[in-house]
Amino acid sequence: MMNQRGTQISLERRPGERPGDARRIAELEREVRELRRVNETLKMYFAKALELDLDLPLQEPGARAVGDREVTNFPAPARRTLPGPGRSAEAPRLQVVETPAAGVELRVLGPVEADVAGRRVELGAPKQRAALVLLVSQVGQTVSVDVMLEELWEGAPPPSAITSLHAYVANLRRALEPDRAPRQPASVLRTRGRGYLLDSRAVEVDVQHFGAHATAGWKALDRGDPQRALRAFETGLSLWRGQAYAEVAAAAHVAPEVVRLDELRLSVMEGRCASLIAVGAYEVAVSELAAFTQAHPLREYGCELFGLALYRSGRQADALAVLRAHQQRMAEELGIDPSPALRRLESEILRQAPALD
Repeated sequence: MMNQRGTQISLERRPGERPGDARRIAELEREVRELRRVNETLKMYFAKALELDLDLPLQEPGARAVGDREVTNFPAPARRTLPGPGRSAEAPRLQVVETPAAGVELRVLGPVEADVAGRRVELGAPKQRAALVLLVSQVGQTVSVDVMLEELWEGAPPPSAITSLHAYVANLRRALEPDRAPRQPASVLRTRGRGYLLDSRAVEVDVQHFGAHATAGWKALDRGDPQRALRAFETGLSLWRGQAYAEVAAAAHVAPEVVRLDELRLSVMEGRCASLIAVGAYEVAVSELAAFTQAHPLREYGCELFGLALYRSGRQADALAVLRAHQQRMAEELGIDPSPALRRLESEILRQAPALD
């Protein structure tokens, strides 16, 4: 009798053999051959990945890329155990390095920049740079391949997109870890399941530094140390070189973070002006706040600081004019009354309250 693979199987019963044993033996032999074929395919797959230094994300059986495009045709490993203790047909696992590399500085408060061990590194083509920015925006979290394809190709990734993405990641790994030995697992830009993760322990990001300086500035101002607050605010603002996450600012997964950072930046600018007033730099504060309130006319705290800086500069009439113009704008454009703080400031300016000096 021939089996499905064309292999001759003898169904003649041997002495002591029970009915059905021959068929069972044939089935076991077929399973063993199938497992060997799967293992050989997996060996070729991982050897190719290591040769290209790709560290490819694992593809779940039957999973598909964005746009329902086939990502890979490699068969899933069989989940049966071979005869014998400790023998399994599961796919081999790549070694995971737990100690991350150090000395990688990333700047995304403007066009993306990267320094490795104090030296600027080239980050490649625009889409490759955008891939890095997307990962920085989610630093410490896994960004799935599907999300990266969707964002980098604006919802319409071509069939070659997955190959291009793997190439971008491989290039970025070489740039961020230039001393990594061939075939060694990456420790900065890691593979996690079907996605990639920028290890927060291995990189320093200017966004994090900006947030730390902002917090330090407000705390110093609250405890009555405007000099320290001014230094903290100015250090944080000096990190900005343009729009945050400029390469992917409009991406759905990044836009909320861009809005948050823009709002924080405006608050820090107001905090800096409050610190300037507190240290007696009234004229500097006036010039800064004139530009700030013109660019952001509906921010009441900025208007309040502008009126106070003008008053302390000896310009009482100008201070009142600024406050009243703001009240009129709020009423006409938004139909709302000024805040109690603005009304109180106007009243204190009119009576030249000692508390304003």
